[in-house]
Amino acid sequence: MSFVKDRISRRQFLKGAVATAAVAVAGPKLIEAGYRPFSADSLEVWSCGGLAESFLDANEIYEKKTGHNIQYTGAIAGVLGKYILTGKGQTEVFGIRGLESAQKMRQKGFSLGFKPLCMSDYGIYVPKGNPAGIRDLQDLAEPGVRLMLPLEASPPGSGSVKGVMKKSGLTEKMMNNMVVKETCVIKMICGLVDGKGDATIAEKRLSTHPRFRDKVEYIPLPLEALPPGPLVFTVNTMKFVKDKALANDFVEFLLSDEGQAAFERNGFSSVHSARGLDLIERFGVKDVQ
Repeated sequence: MSFVKDRISRRQFLKGAVATAAVAVAGPKLIEAGYRPFSADSLEVWSCGGLAESFLDANEIYEKKTGHNIQYTGAIAGVLGKYILTGKGQTEVFGIRGLESAQKMRQKGFSLGFKPLCMSDYGIYVPKGNPAGIRDLQDLAEPGVRLMLPLEASPPGSGSVKGVMKKSGLTEKMMNNMVVKETCVIKMICGLVDGKGDATIAEKRLSTHPRFRDKVEYIPLPLEALPPGPLVFTVNTMKFVKDKALANDFVEFLLSDEGQAAFERNGFSSVHSARGLDLIERFGVKDVQ
């Protein structure tokens, strides 16, 4: 793979990936410094940054099993998507957040087809031991609860949280309890661990983060409390694919029990799990022509 997970932090990885993607647009010769030389058995794979850890795990397993070379870049989805839609960049397999993004790629002819890859989830985080006794969204609206919210974070962090609040009908009361309006979900949960708040709402995948996975508790929300938003991740086979058989084999691996386990280890719901199947049905995750 292009990057080795245990040698660099996720932040370093994403910074490098964004730079690499930008260089890819400028010219292919410069990109070779960060990648192994492309060969006949190589497959170029991009994904949004939220899937980086999962793809790094899955890619490593696949490479060891098959000997194929996965040329992987994980970066900000909007940046990578813009490169493709404007004709400035291309990849063969693309893992992206949001059903609308996959449908747009398909309708514009950049994608040959897509399948549900994994599902994100949202819930309540409290410090270890849950000192405030938080049980559900209603508790977050009770007077005196110190609520931390990522309302100034990027859309996956802020948009879905706003959606959860709106569906609960408790937005005003929750806003009255807000003691921190954060721009970074990682910083927010670190603040929760440090006692700056009693609870927050965030993605389930953060519960696996090594900085605080043993210092917080995660309370899942019922499905009816979740907005459709960016819960769905899809894997897209792009029109730029050079070896369709290799791309199909890689996608099938990602969707196998072994591949899905890599996503589950990083806090996502498998497309084969009861929750994943329910979300796929609830949000109508289907390919379009």
